[in-house]
This record gives sequence, structure tokens and C-alpha cells, in this order.
Amino acid sequence: MPIFPFLVTLISCLFLLISPGVFGYSISEIRSWCSQTPHPESCESVLAGKPNYGPLSQKPDFIKALVKVTLERAADAESNTRGLGAKCRNNLEKAAWKDCLELYENTVWRINMTVDPNRKCSQNEMQTWLSTALTNLETCRAGFEELGVGGYLLPLMKNNVSALISNTLAMNKGGSPPETYPNGFPSWVKPGDRKLLQSSNPGSQANSVVAQDGSGNYKTIGAAVAAAKSGGGRYVIYVKAGTYNEYVQIGSGLKNLMIIGDGIGKTIITGSKSVGGGSTSFNSATFAVDGDGFIGRGITIRNTAGPQNQQAVALRSGSDLSVFYQCSFEGYQDTLYALSNRQFYRQCDIYGTVDFIFGNAAVVLQSCNIYARDPPNKTNTLTAQGRTDPNQNTGISIHNCRVTGVSSLSGVKTFLGRPWKQYSRTVYLKTYLDGIVNPAGWMPWSGNFALDTLYYGEYMNTGPGSSTANRVNWKGYRVITSAAEAGKFTVGSFIAGGSWLPATGVAYTSGL
Repeated sequence: MPIFPFLVTLISCLFLLISPGVFGYSISEIRSWCSQTPHPESCESVLAGKPNYGPLSQKPDFIKALVKVTLERAADAESNTRGLGAKCRNNLEKAAWKDCLELYENTVWRINMTVDPNRKCSQNEMQTWLSTALTNLETCRAGFEELGVGGYLLPLMKNNVSALISNTLAMNKGGSPPETYPNGFPSWVKPGDRKLLQSSNPGSQANSVVAQDGSGNYKTIGAAVAAAKSGGGRYVIYVKAGTYNEYVQIGSGLKNLMIIGDGIGKTIITGSKSVGGGSTSFNSATFAVDGDGFIGRGITIRNTAGPQNQQAVALRSGSDLSVFYQCSFEGYQDTLYALSNRQFYRQCDIYGTVDFIFGNAAVVLQSCNIYARDPPNKTNTLTAQGRTDPNQNTGISIHNCRVTGVSSLSGVKTFLGRPWKQYSRTVYLKTYLDGIVNPAGWMPWSGNFALDTLYYGEYMNTGPGSSTANRVNWKGYRVITSAAEAGKFTVGSFIAGGSWLPATGVAYTSGL
């Protein structure tokens, strides 16, 4: 080989190794940063040759580059998923595919929120929305598995977006102080919201009224939601007493919606979709809300599919900074699906049998009543938390609640929870546990799965089922004795409630 061409090739290779610029990042700096992530191979493969994401001299630069390339790949995955609809071979595949398309669209939207130039995104917000994005992808996969049709389509949807999100979560971990707002609450919350939440006559201040007898603006909740306007502050729908047999869906584009009913057992929304009936858990919900800033008060949401029809969701919520106050959720398996983002429930009633408080939100239930019902196999599990990544800022916190059974419950083993996913995280703080709670407290999912990696805790609970003397001895289970440790799961710390709940008017306890 002639010496001159050889030298040109050698110099070009060295230049690529050490110098970023129009040729992309150098291999050495990519490897230096990517080695700090849980999936370095995926990290290196997507950053190699990328010239447009800015410098990589500091950690924030690297995180910014990771988010941008992750968004790019997520958009590609969403486009690819959209094109798979024609390949569905039956209605079950079509049902799971439709969920996935919605979930991929939401994933792109959530990741995009972290780089939106028109808003400032804190570390805490980024961790929340990336946690949601990863949860969406896991939810997509789960739908195919629930319906037993994942063998054909699911492999066609595989990509490394999950690994890229996981890498970004790991690098962004550490967070920042809870969000604060200039006037004490987010811009979409009006001071009048406090009065609305506490008002005994909400119809007088509502934007629209739903009544089955024709005395309102609409006869169905769905029609009122379809006519609701997003932006410009809170939009309030008052739903008069009655039983509304309909499926309500509040999309991500409809923010700051408030639905107020006449009270538990008076304003009732009911449906009966289930996995046993051909729906995914995700799509079985009687009431589904994805628009951020949602508030619900004084409504009962039911799924009447029954204990034999497997997963059947009453409420599914992926609404960030959302509140449910004095509401009731009634079902059997998978009643309350706290899917993602930051959520707060106060003075609510939750009824169910198997895994009936589940999902992967950062959620606090406070001063709520949790009622175990009669299950088909004589075993109840109250929670099934779905954290799949140790850096997701998610979990279920049950604070100052009351756990008991319906009056007919007899001879049923009832457990506080079981690990649905690898890093399942659930705590009970200062909660009354009735004698229905099994002395072991917690139930395994399958063999030794997740017993070392889960985080299950109990702190200063009371009642005949609260003794920890005979609890499980898993590595991931702990009796919390430190107030500082327990305090991590309070409203003020876990969901930064002090920065957004005051203006909503809902009563809450910030600390222990």
C-alpha cells in the first residue's frame, strides 16, 4: 500500500477518535460517558456519528444529548408501530396494537416535554416524565401478553428505546428540590378552584352540566368532555346524580379538567370491559384520564365485570398532578390503575380483590378506605406496584388509611401486596390494618422473583393486622423505624405536593 494514502487514512481515524464536530462525537468521549449508564452498548450505538447534539464536556450536556437521541428513536418507534396496524391478524392483536399506538404517542409527547424550549423542565419533572415513558412501553408489551397474542407483532415493535430511557433515568437521578411556582401554584390552577372543590353547589360555577333528565347542557359525560376546552384555566363539568353507563376517556390534550358529582353512590359511572371479555387491562377502564391537572370529586366509578373475568379496571389515570377527592372506585381484579405520573387520592374508597391498587405512578393515598372483597380463589392482594427500573421515581404510598374487608368477607387470605415488577415499591404509613391481613403481610409473585430488589415497608401502622412479628423475611422488605426514611414517601416529599396541592383546595397532610 502506498505510504501517502495510508497516512491519510490513519490521520482520519485518529481525528474521529479524539475530535467531535461535523464528523460526530469521538469514540473516546462517547465510551467515557456511556460507561456510566446501565446499557452502554445501546448508548454507544446511538451516539456514534451524531454531530448535532452539542458538546459532551459536562454531565448536563450528556443528558441533553441522551434525551434528544431518545426522542428521535421514540418518534421512529411510534411511526413504525403505526405502520403495523395492517399486519394485525385478528381482533385481539388489533386491540393490543391500538393500545401500543396510543402509548407510543404518549411516550413521544412526554419525552418532548423534557426538551420543550417554551418551558423549564426540572430534574424532578424529567425523572417523572421519563418514568412515564418507560412505563408506557412496558404497558404496551403487557397488553399483548394479557391477550396471548404477543408472538407475532411484538417482536416487530422491538427497539432500544427502553434501554435509552433507562440510561437517561440513571444519569438524571438525584433530582432537584420539589417544584416551586412564583405564586405558590401552577399557572393552570385558579384561586377559585379551592371554592369549587369544597362547594356544596358546584353546578353554579360549572362550565357545563350533565344530567340524564335533560336539565343540563348534556345527557352524557362523554358529550360534555368532547365539548370541553383546554387552556385558559380550569374547565369544570358538573355531573348530576344518576347512573351513567358509558366509557369516559379524557385524552392528553385536555388539561386542567375538573369533574364534580353529587357524591359517592349518587353520581355513578359504570362499565364492564375486562381481559376475560377481550380487552387489555389498559383499555378495560370505565374511566380513563391522561390529561394533566385533572381533578375529580364526588363520583363513583365502577367496573361490574365481576371476579371471574380477570383484570377489569374502574379508573385508569396517567394524569400528572392529578387529584381524586371523596370518590369511590369499585371493581374486583385491578380496580384502580394508577398508571403513571404524580397522583393524589384523599378520602376515597377503593374496593377490589386481586392487585386492585396497581400501576407505576408516584401516588399517595391519604385518609382513604381500602375494602377487600370476596375473591374467586380465597386470596386477596391489595397492591401490585409496577416499577421496572430502579431509577424510576414511582411507588404506592398508603398513608393514614384504613384497610378492612366488606362485611361478607370470610376465610380469605389478604396480603398487603405482591411484586408485579422487578423493583416494585409500596409502603404503608400510619395505616389501620384490620385482622384480615395475613400475618406474613406480603405475598410473592412467582418463586423468588423480585424479593431482593423490591422495596416494601411498614411504618407505625395500627390495628390487629399490623403486627410485623411474623412478616416475610425478604431482603427487600423492611420495618421502617426512621421518621426520615418514612418521610420520603409523604405527600410533601414523594409527589412534591406542597408546590401544587394547596391551590386545589383538597385537604392534605404534607408530612407524617
